[in-house]
Amino acid sequence: MAVRRPGLIALFDVDGTLTAPRKSLKTHLGDENIRDFINFTLHYLADIDIPIKRGTFIEFRSGMINVHNIRAKMVEVLREKFAHLNLTFSIGGQISFDAFPQGWDKTYCLKYLDEFEEIHFFGDKTYKGGNDHEIYESARTVGHTVTSPDDTMDQCTTLFLNKQA
Repeated sequence: MAVRRPGLIALFDVDGTLTAPRKSLKTHLGDENIRDFINFTLHYLADIDIPIKRGTFIEFRSGMINVHNIRAKMVEVLREKFAHLNLTFSIGGQISFDAFPQGWDKTYCLKYLDEFEEIHFFGDKTYKGGNDHEIYESARTVGHTVTSPDDTMDQCTTLFLNKQA
């Protein structure tokens, strides 16, 4: 068993589906703005030529909207069309992106961790535009890029158990 180190916490990217958001996107933006955003997105998808049009394209979560199967060009259009909503768009998966209010990125949790002197964050999308970037780059965290569950385990073993992986 590892020795407890007071003042140290490790945070892991759990993709927004395993932890409850602290705030509701519906309450923050309102039904009308959410409906406008989703309607615009669906019309945009209907009017473009992509090889496969089936499956889930929009996933509404409590704290964000995840749009699947299209990214770069659409994000530019959405940023312009919905600038008044102050949304952040970040790469959420291999072919999707997340849309959420500015400040609702993963650094949001840091305000609840004031008692910790050392905060390590482990995530895979730590590059600019990735959904782990802001917390990875935060002055409050020690950021670690991981590529797989095995890589995460190896890095944690080396860092926290003082063993070579």
